[in-house]
Amino acid sequence: MVDDEPMDVDNVGQRLRKAREAKGLSIEEVASTTRIPTRHLLSLEQSEWSNLPASTYSVGFAKNYATAVGLDKVEIAERLRAEMGNVLPAHYTNTTEPFEPVEGNRSMPKGIVFGALAALVLIALTLTWLSNRELGGDDAAPVAEMDNAMLPPGSLAGPIAQGPVVITANEPVWIEVRDGATILRQAELAAGQSFEVPASAARPVLTTGKPEALRISVGTGDAPAVGPAGTRVSGVSLLAADLMRGPSAPAAAATAVPVPDSLAMNLGEPANAATPE
Repeated sequence: MVDDEPMDVDNVGQRLRKAREAKGLSIEEVASTTRIPTRHLLSLEQSEWSNLPASTYSVGFAKNYATAVGLDKVEIAERLRAEMGNVLPAHYTNTTEPFEPVEGNRSMPKGIVFGALAALVLIALTLTWLSNRELGGDDAAPVAEMDNAMLPPGSLAGPIAQGPVVITANEPVWIEVRDGATILRQAELAAGQSFEVPASAARPVLTTGKPEALRISVGTGDAPAVGPAGTRVSGVSLLAADLMRGPSAPAAAATAVPVPDSLAMNLGEPANAATPE
């Protein structure tokens, strides 16, 4: 009887083992790289087919093993099929639990990683907020919770009274803005035109014959109306805190400023109308 292969040709198991040893790798290192159990790698090297899963899985093991030690995985797979076909009967099926080889660089899905990171950030922020709240105690009550009526005129009453004061005309309207003896603006505003009260103004006041035509904002909020419709008002404080308290806030000066006759005639306002008592 003559063998199918020359005597100097190694079988698959021997070729795998020699290639591993030539690279200086232990069987455990190959198992770690290929993610294949050590017992299956040893069964491959020793040609113990009965200790391996079905041929499909065994061929997969051999291909991954060949790649790890630098052999041609296609050639190894073909030789292994031939060797297993010559040894095992056609009806052979190993009942060992199948093990699907995986690539050694498989990592956790990105969605899980990002989700875990987001959860950690949220936990850290929550703990920081709780810590700051405990350290602040009851004395750290925000200024916005203070009663505005208890504050002197011209003082800021929390976030609602902060920001630039801007006068915007909803329709053509004459205005005068003074800071003491200094006239900051004395003119007619066209519809949609705005005037921002300078932040440097110490006690700015407003005079107008049509308060209903104006929208006055403080920061991102709107102040209450400075007077009833159709009534000429003067000496209205334009300080942020006074505006947010409404028309009841005391004015810095109550001296009526005459409206120029030409503008008064155009706007339908009596010239030099007196401030209503």
